[in-house]
This record gives sequence, structure tokens and C-alpha cells, in this order.
Amino acid sequence: MAIHYLAQDCNFSFKGHKQATTRWIQAAIKEEGASTGEISVVFCSAKYLLELNRKYLNHDYDTDIITFDDTEGEGTDRIISGDLTISIDMVRKNADYYGVPFETELKRVIIHGVLHLLGYNDHTDNERKEMRSKEDYYLNKLKER
Repeated sequence: MAIHYLAQDCNFSFKGHKQATTRWIQAAIKEEGASTGEISVVFCSAKYLLELNRKYLNHDYDTDIITFDDTEGEGTDRIISGDLTISIDMVRKNADYYGVPFETELKRVIIHGVLHLLGYNDHTDNERKEMRSKEDYYLNKLKER
């Protein structure tokens, strides 16, 4: 199966990072006991993502990522598939706000979306705490590579 990187309504290029990011995503999915299916990482503008947020989630606010889950199966038979639609504008804004490099924030958002595909949520305080802990864990694993 494969992970694809695309741009929609923006001029962002993810050159030079695809292979390492793909291996990192696949390793995280394997560690979580699942298999990698077809995943598209779609980089887009804030405007484009806001339109998706309104259309599919009925939310009228900016966000950094919307995850469309197409995962199949249960337990160890899960095949993780879906679309991670990421606003490059919001990632840049959040990187500035949190005082972190753009690449670090982008990787956090990517693994956040992967964690959603794996079944993690962030609706409650406890879920957000677990999600942040998993994000930090996998970001640290990426640094170790």
C-alpha cells in the first residue's frame, strides 16, 4: 500500500521529506498493531480547509487538519486508510504561535491525523492528553531515526 503527498489550492512542496515521513508513518501504524493502506496527505490553503470544514463537519472555523477515515477491519486486521487534509497556512500560524519550527509543527499535525485514523480522539480533556502524549512519543521516535 502507499502514502501519497498532494497539494490542493496552495503552492506547498514536500520535496525531500516524503520517504522518511512515509517510513515514520508506517512504523507508527505498525507499532499500533495495524497495517498501512492507502493514505493521502493533502496540503492545502486555510480557505480550502475551511470550506471542507463547513461542508463536511458543519463547523465554521479554521483548523489545521481534517481527517477523512477509510480504515477497514478490526484489531490486528485493521488496514489504516484515509485522507489527511492539512492547512499549510494554519500550520505556519501555529508554529509561530507555539515558537516551534514549521517542520516540527507539520510533523505533529501529520501524526495527529494518523492517530485519528488509528482510532484516537481528542474530544475530551483525557483524550486530548492521550493524543498529545502519543504525538510527542512519535515525534521523539522520528528524532531517533
